Amino acid sequence: MELRILTAADIRRLLPMAACVDLMERTMVTVSQGKAVLPLRNLMTMPGDIGMLGNMQGYIADPGVFGVKLVSLFPRNAGTKYSSHLGLVLLFEPDHGCPIALMDGAEITAIRTAAASGAATRHLARADAKILAVLGNGEQATKHIEAMLAVRPISEIQVWARNADKAQSFAREQAKLHNVTAIPMATVAEAVKGADIICTTTHASEPILQGGWVPDGCHLNVVGSSVPSTAEIDTPLVAKSKFFVDYHVSTENQAGEYLRALKEGAITPAHILAEIGEVINGDKPGRQSDSDITLYKSLGISAQDLTAGHYVFEKAKAQGVGQTATL
Repeated sequence: MELRILTAADIRRLLPMAACVDLMERTMVTVSQGKAVLPLRNLMTMPGDIGMLGNMQGYIADPGVFGVKLVSLFPRNAGTKYSSHLGLVLLFEPDHGCPIALMDGAEITAIRTAAASGAATRHLARADAKILAVLGNGEQATKHIEAMLAVRPISEIQVWARNADKAQSFAREQAKLHNVTAIPMATVAEAVKGADIICTTTHASEPILQGGWVPDGCHLNVVGSSVPSTAEIDTPLVAKSKFFVDYHVSTENQAGEYLRALKEGAITPAHILAEIGEVINGDKPGRQSDSDITLYKSLGISAQDLTAGHYVFEKAKAQGVGQTATL
């Protein structure tokens, strides 16, 4: 058996954001058609502030691959040279169950997470959306700017981060990188004022964004919180939004914002209008009016890792990229 080993640099070169947005569209449709097996993500929490280990298994019929992502979650890596999500993706082929690829999990996660938000934004945001607010200044903030630019004509980015100096330097970097106006804001309320799209990409455990600050017609990608005990946005914002998700099962068990609003009696389970794959496929409606506040709650699912990993694997094979090991 031959195992292809691919680095973060290999993945960055072989998985451009625009291509991954298109790939995530197809992936989410396949998931919503019931053509995937996606057990709930398992998290092992270590004592103190060590961090967590996540285990995400899955199978998806198109392109026909199964596998697992093992990822360490270390929020305290923020501000260091290390990602908060570090790990490996291991792919298997379904004919004989042979492992075929082992690749950097942090880079796959970073790109596919933002690309999935890009796919949701393409189908939920207003067509004329051009003012982007980004809350956070880490890896996902960077990738989400790239993804939003791939799907909407963004002319201005309003940036907020807990550290004002980092917000300023981040805004300068993004303005130079993308040749777009980027403005650091002192508060979250200022950052989202007048925004057409808001991306929350923080490690906040309690809400930083309030419903009263969000303008009508806005689209939100709520990305940073991934366990039931954390939430980036408050219950009134959940309740006033048109609420869309990546995958019903994971949202109903692990989405902190949704579970808090449900517990507080502000919403019912019917508040989840659709999986984004159902919207992309035309099975269920998305935005109904320019005044709707649409919200895509992203938890991330293994199907996204599998299809992104398989795409990279096929490109790597064709171009002779990566190292191979015989097992």
